[in-house]
Order: sequence, then C-alpha cells, then structure tokens
Amino acid sequence: MNGKFDLIQLSDRIYLMSDQENATGYFVVGDDKVLVIDTMSGYDDINAVIKKITDLPVMVVNTHGHGDHVLGNVYFDEAFIHPEEIEIVNMFLDNPEFIAECEKYGLKMPPFKYLTGGEVIDIGGATFDVVLLPGHTKGGLCFLYREERVLFTGDGINCYLWMQLDHSLPMSALVDSLENIMYLKDKADKILHGHATGYEDISLMEQLCNAAKDLVEHPELADTDPDYNWFGGVDKQHVYADGKVICYSVRNLK
Repeated sequence: MNGKFDLIQLSDRIYLMSDQENATGYFVVGDDKVLVIDTMSGYDDINAVIKKITDLPVMVVNTHGHGDHVLGNVYFDEAFIHPEEIEIVNMFLDNPEFIAECEKYGLKMPPFKYLTGGEVIDIGGATFDVVLLPGHTKGGLCFLYREERVLFTGDGINCYLWMQLDHSLPMSALVDSLENIMYLKDKADKILHGHATGYEDISLMEQLCNAAKDLVEHPELADTDPDYNWFGGVDKQHVYADGKVICYSVRNLK
C-alpha cells in the first residue's frame, strides 16, 4: 500500500474506497458475493483489501472506461463493462507507463464481459439494476442498489462533471439521458459517484439535468462562463447549484 488509500464503511454493506484522492470506488458485501463498483487507478491491491473483510466471491463492474476507474481491474479475474467503453479502455492499456508497471509486478488486465443496461445483479440480500447513462462517455453505466436506495453513478452524475472530452457526447444527449432515467428519483435517496467522499442527495441528478438543459437552450452562456484550464487545453465551466460544475467544450453545445 502507498499509504494514501482510504477505506470508509458507509453502511452495514457499503464500503467506499479512495485511491490517492484521485478517484472513488465501492464494494458492497452481499450474502453470496461482493460487488465491486469501479477499481480506480490500480495503485493498491483492492482485492487484498476486500479479502481482509470477507472471503466471498467477487464480481467487478465498471461504470465507464477511464483509467482512474478500471486500471485496478488487474487485481481481479474478470470485469463487466459496456461494450462501447472498450475503445476508451484501450487508450489507457496502451500507455507505456501502465504496460511497464504491469510487467514489473506481473499483472495483466483481465477479460471483460458486457453489460448494456437493463440487467439485474443479485448478490444475496442486495439487488442492483444496471442503468445506461450515455453522456460523459457513450456507454456509461449506473447501478441502483434497490434495498438501500443508493444510485452508484461513476462519473456520469457527479458534482464536477467533465463533458469537454473528445469522446463525451453532445450536451443535448446528456439531457436526454438524464431525462430518461429521472424515474430513479423515486427509487433512490442518495448518490455515490466516482469522486465522492460520501453520499450526495438524489436531487443532484435533477440539478445537473437542469444545468445541462440551460446550456443547450442558451448556448450564449458560453460567452460569460469562465474558462476551464485542464491538461487537454482550455474549455469552459458552468457553475450551478451552490458550486457544482459542468466542464464543457463549446462544440458540445452544437
């Protein structure tokens, strides 16, 4: 361990994992197996962490294909993801630094199996609906934990949403996606997203949808929204609802 890994138990079954404060993953301990939702960047052997808590079999699911959510898959035998995310995953797998680290420690990325939305995952006493949420990426997935009324959203719904990436969908597509799953407001009370320190209220989903809709309906907001400087260049950021942010490119509004 590198000393920067945090494990926080949020309920009898839910554990939050923080990976060098870079990303957040979760695991839920059922009666029959453990469901891991995102494995973060691979800095720590999270499979070994889980084994200290339970020896139940483990199922890994990835909300999307970005490296800070999938590279920790190397500690497991298989993982599930939407097929539209494989191209994104491969961008990270081809990184020479990642390849060198895997060779150094004798690790490799396990094979993927696919989820496309609509599936139900039962781990014994804990049931999850798989929900498709295109926007941040084309094949983003959410997981509704029915019994505890918690929605795991990866980066698809969070307080600092990146929509400026080349493979992010147009803002109008994000609005459509969020409107399509707005029924979840009646099925969940809380959100756990991919860069969280704890629960967010389910109202975040509607706040995000309204903010994205404002950008679609009023693209002139880009003229006054502040710049957002990131490693890919300079884009825009739209602040809403007490400091929450959508980062976007002007091309996303077209």
